[in-house]
Amino acid sequence: MDAATAIRHHYDVGNSFYSLWLDNSLTYSCAIRGGTDDTLEAAQERKLRFHLDAVRAENATRVLDIGCGWGAILKRLSDHGVDRAVGLTLSDEQAAYVRSRAYPGVDVRLENWRDYDPDDRFDGIISIGAFEHFATPNDAIAEKIGVYRDFFTRCRGWLHDDGRMSLQTIVYANMSRESANPFVQHDIFPNADLPTFAEIAAAAEGVFEVESVHNGRLDYAWTCEQWARRLRRHRTEAVELVGADVVARYERYLRLSALGFRMGKISLLRIIFRPYGDKHFR
Repeated sequence: MDAATAIRHHYDVGNSFYSLWLDNSLTYSCAIRGGTDDTLEAAQERKLRFHLDAVRAENATRVLDIGCGWGAILKRLSDHGVDRAVGLTLSDEQAAYVRSRAYPGVDVRLENWRDYDPDDRFDGIISIGAFEHFATPNDAIAEKIGVYRDFFTRCRGWLHDDGRMSLQTIVYANMSRESANPFVQHDIFPNADLPTFAEIAAAAEGVFEVESVHNGRLDYAWTCEQWARRLRRHRTEAVELVGADVVARYERYLRLSALGFRMGKISLLRIIFRPYGDKHFR
């Protein structure tokens, strides 16, 4: 199964289905919880703001979003008046949704990062929840790191020397890839393999400097629990849209994911990178 087919298996279940249990922005990634009485909407907005601030979007003219989802970051970049915000996705449903919004300055492309060839450099690059799909379970560790290094090298070439990249990804924590749940690997995210922080660091070495690392493991446990609660609340509607088997599959996936984050088997990292060669930090 190639990357595009694997992505569509999960993300093209249907926009109407996801809208039942995601927040209004259709943000399908870990939120940043602010307190015990926080709402999912507020926590997701806080996460989006984190990544926008990380790449200094207020002063940016061109920003790239790799794995743009349903366009929450792209919308906010458009609202900020960024001249050009480019989103890459492999999901037909997501691309169609973003295009239907016609956000000023936004260009969404149904394209793999491996094939992307921008016409100019960017001030910032954001990638949320895409990195998990770059390697496969069949890749040797050296091959995984090679794929990641290719990604970082390309991103470095696409950035201005003083640009920033903000990356958010799930990683293996106190669990090895050999212990990964086969249900998640085969039924939810087929042909995908998580990175470790060590693999990310090795791949970025000499290309990007790590400016900061944030661990959002418990934030993601809470986010999955919020999604599961919303899906249960709308279960009848969800079954009508996609069928009982699909709903049961997602309910199981959200429960297992929340448990994995709670137990520390998997974690969630937000990493801000700056290019080596940034003259402001010599």
